[in-house]
Amino acid sequence: MSYQSDLLTVLSQRGYIHQMTDATALDTLAAQGVVPGYIGFDPTAPSLHVGSLVQIMLLRRMQQTGHKPIVLMGGGTGKIGDPSFKDEARKLLGEEGIRANVASIRRIFERFLTFGDGPSDAVMVDNADWLDTLEYIPFLRDVGQHFSVNRMLSFDSVKLRLDREQSLSFLEFNYMILQAYDFLELSRRAGCRLQMGGSDQWGNIVNGIELARRMDGTEVFGVTTPLITTADGGKMGKTMSGAVWLHEDQLPHFDYWQFWRNTDDRDVGRFLRLFTDLPLDEIRRLEALPGAEINEAKKILANEATAMCRGPAAAAEAAETARRTFEEGQSGDALPRFAVGGPVTLVDALMGLGFAKSKGEARRLIAGGGARIGGEKAVDEAAVLTVGEEPLRVSAGKKHHGLLVRG
Repeated sequence: MSYQSDLLTVLSQRGYIHQMTDATALDTLAAQGVVPGYIGFDPTAPSLHVGSLVQIMLLRRMQQTGHKPIVLMGGGTGKIGDPSFKDEARKLLGEEGIRANVASIRRIFERFLTFGDGPSDAVMVDNADWLDTLEYIPFLRDVGQHFSVNRMLSFDSVKLRLDREQSLSFLEFNYMILQAYDFLELSRRAGCRLQMGGSDQWGNIVNGIELARRMDGTEVFGVTTPLITTADGGKMGKTMSGAVWLHEDQLPHFDYWQFWRNTDDRDVGRFLRLFTDLPLDEIRRLEALPGAEINEAKKILANEATAMCRGPAAAAEAAETARRTFEEGQSGDALPRFAVGGPVTLVDALMGLGFAKSKGEARRLIAGGGARIGGEKAVDEAAVLTVGEEPLRVSAGKKHHGLLVRG
């Protein structure tokens, strides 16, 4: 489908659109002027991870096409937790922890968006500003009457938990009502006309659209993105070392760069469209590179994605570390490090570097021939390593490398 607005044209061409409410009306609105649109993020940790990056890029695309991104921090809803497609309830955070996480996460968005007071400048708001002051009885009377429990039970995000006979608390069940109310409040406070999110948020977004129509007669819209999985069926952002965090406090620059460098050949073009600002013509050229030449496209993906999230200097440093490590056999300064005070077992070294989550996993890695010490295959799970003046390189497979250093 072709669109008249730059916004939907870009989102369509780069692969962001999964579902959309009234595409024709939204396209017309976006072609006529600035559309404020929001995405919500619950501050459950000090950093977001790569699984949230497609949503951050959606807000970036909005701003690039002349529209106004609204970053909604869930300081209120974060106290409850979104049950969407979760196997169990989230652990609840206190006020102080939520505030600290919001402040930390803001630093991420400042790298992707321009904040300010202009028509298309991004703003960050916190739903605690209105949710914390709600009175229960008036809220039930004025808002609750517009929700059908039967319909809410039909949403996939809820059905998943119920079909598995897993507990879904009343606390969590209210989450979708509060998220719908967020959309209503933002339409009133900021003229917000669009909510975006992952495909698991479709039911919540539709609830907000219907609530705005019923209570205010306001026409608002929704767009969801497809679930981003890798070509081998894995979940985007999950690695053997855990989540790929966007903050350098949680993940070193080199590991972030290397995550993108390790992209499957089949995903290179798609990830370049979603996660970089490279022109589409250049992306088509890169994804068509034959054979081993596709590795050059992966390096460009890694450089572009890392520069956007961590800065150009971090990307250059990580790329140089990779070159020295893989092409010259040296140890780069940006590799993850594990400081030890004395001799350490190989099993503990693998865990300390984040290459294994348990001793059993480390032993299986060694038994399978995947562990190396200074480039040599390690076969003895009881091996004890001693670190001298120079760091000792420890590897897990061909893609994960770290340094043992004296503590």
